[in-house]
Amino acid sequence: MAVVTGPAGPRSAPVTARRRPGGARGLATTFLGYATLVFFGLVFLYPFVIQIANSFKTEPDAAANPLSPLPDPVDLAGFQRIVEGTEFPLWMGNSVLVTVLVTAGRVFFDSLAGYALARLRFRGRAGLFAAVVAVMAVPGVVLLIPKFLVLNQLGMYDTHAALVVPLLADAAGVFIMKQFFESIPVSVEEAARIDGASPFRTFWSVVLPMAKPALITLTILSFQGSWNEFPHSLVAVQDPDLFTLPRGLADLVSGSLGAGTQYPLKLGAALLATIPVAIVFVVFQRYFVRDANDGADKG
Repeated sequence: MAVVTGPAGPRSAPVTARRRPGGARGLATTFLGYATLVFFGLVFLYPFVIQIANSFKTEPDAAANPLSPLPDPVDLAGFQRIVEGTEFPLWMGNSVLVTVLVTAGRVFFDSLAGYALARLRFRGRAGLFAAVVAVMAVPGVVLLIPKFLVLNQLGMYDTHAALVVPLLADAAGVFIMKQFFESIPVSVEEAARIDGASPFRTFWSVVLPMAKPALITLTILSFQGSWNEFPHSLVAVQDPDLFTLPRGLADLVSGSLGAGTQYPLKLGAALLATIPVAIVFVVFQRYFVRDANDGADKG
């Protein structure tokens, strides 16, 4: 009990009991929050568990128990059929080629366009940026027929170029890079120009290395988008030798190998197609989070 000295002499001050932070209500709220997260996490992950489990099942087991998360027995015949009985290696090679070229092209061209819109002053700059934003609002399916007509008119239809060239730049990537470049202090570029650097040299050697988090984000999105691109391949190629993984997997799902569910083969092929995207996302996400935290600490 505290003693307070006043005009009337020393007196005792009542001690007010303080409620401990948290308590039963806080514990219940925390438990409910984590339970909700775990529930939705399981709901989100369960389809992937089913995909993996059915990839290792036999055909009868997969047909009889498609929702069982445990294969009984474990069988690798589905993966053997994928490699030996389908054109999966060819589809994988086409997807790797297209994805690498498209990802590199998008990172380069989107960065150039984003820097030009963020820093260069020219007539029509605001209208051009408005057009970029407007393109982002257009559903991709609306452009399928125009894409086919343009590719056919240019003589690019049913070639590797048809799979790559129309995807080398996208409005979302330009928007991301422009917004990030605008957050970089102009004084950095002014110092480079005082040292005699040209605009492209300033962009390439000074500004672009500072945009590493945005570049990693763009790389992840470009890789994932081009690897999983299906609608564009429908209007770009018709030759089975030019099919990418999404187009080939669609061919499998449509029943090109005959009757039966063939869950192990179909889901095994989908699992193999998912692995590269998962690896790229996990690896680059670590660098992205680290760079973002470093930038926040420096700020």
